[in-house]
Amino acid sequence: MEELSSVIAQMGDIYGSTKICLPWEDDSCLYLEPGLTEIMADSTNYTERLFVWEEWRRVVGQQIKPLYVRYVELKNKLAVLNGFSDLGDEWRSRYETDDFESDILALYTQLEPIYKELHAYIRRKLYDVYGPDYIDLRGPLPAHLLSDMWGRFWNNLYKIAEPFSGKPAIDPSPAMKEQNYTVLKMFHTGDDFYAAMGLYRVPDTFWELSMLEKPDDGREVICHATAWDFYDAKDYRIRMCTRDFNFEDLNTIHHELGHIQYDQHYKTLPQVYRDGANDGFHEAIGELMAMAGATPSPPLLYWTSG
Repeated sequence: MEELSSVIAQMGDIYGSTKICLPWEDDSCLYLEPGLTEIMADSTNYTERLFVWEEWRRVVGQQIKPLYVRYVELKNKLAVLNGFSDLGDEWRSRYETDDFESDILALYTQLEPIYKELHAYIRRKLYDVYGPDYIDLRGPLPAHLLSDMWGRFWNNLYKIAEPFSGKPAIDPSPAMKEQNYTVLKMFHTGDDFYAAMGLYRVPDTFWELSMLEKPDDGREVICHATAWDFYDAKDYRIRMCTRDFNFEDLNTIHHELGHIQYDQHYKTLPQVYRDGANDGFHEAIGELMAMAGATPSPPLLYWTSG
C-alpha cells in the first residue's frame, strides 16, 4: 500500500506541475489549468489546438507511463487479494449485474440515434469553421477541436454551434460579472441551492480548509475539481481552481457540492457504507444537481433573479 500511495502521488504531481511551452510565444509556458485549458476552450486555430493537445499528452504521458504501468500491476494484485480476478472485475462487481457489458450496450443503443444526429450537427459546424482540409463531413470528429483537453464536454463549442441566432444566451457569465459573482459568492450560491431544498449546508471547516482558488504563492497544485470526504463525519473539502464570474465553474461547483451532500448523508453509517452505491452513482448525483442548478427557471437561476 505504501508503494501504491507513492505511485499515485507521483502521477498526481506530474499531472499538476507539468508546463507546456508554446513555440509561437516567447517565454510562454503554461500549466494545464488555467492556461492550456483556456486555449482548448477558446482558440479556433487548428494548428495551435493540435500542438497543445499532442504536446501535453507527449510530455505528461512519457513521464507517467512507467508509473502507470506499475500502478496497474499493484491495483490488480490488490484486487486479487480481495477475491477478484483483476481490478476490472472489482470495478464491474460494484454495479451488481451479471452482464454489465450488455447493459451498457443496450443503453448506448437507445441513445445512438440522437448521438449520431448530434455528431453530424457538430461536424457540420466544425466544417464551417475549419473547412474541408481538416473536417471530413463523413468522418470522425477530431477530438482536439471539441473544446476541452479531453474532447469530453462540448459546452465551449456553443459560440460556433448556436442553433438559433439572436436568442438569449445560455451562458450567463456576463450577467454574473455584472452581479459580482466572485469565487466565494459562487460557492455560497451553490451552498444556498442545497439549503433551499432542506438539505445540508457545508460545515464551517469547508470554508477554512478547502482550496477554492489556485494559490498565488507559487505552489504547483492539481486544479482538476474534486470533492473530498475525510471520513470523520465533519471534514469535507473541495479542491478547485475556480474562476470568478464563470458559469462553467458555477456548474462544476453544484456538481462537486453534490458529492459533498451525498457524503454528509451517509456520515452516520459504518465506515464500510460511506461510499456511493457504485462509481457511477456518485457522479449521477453530482450531474443531476448541476443540471438542476443550471436550469433557467426560478428559484434556481440565482444570477438573473438576484
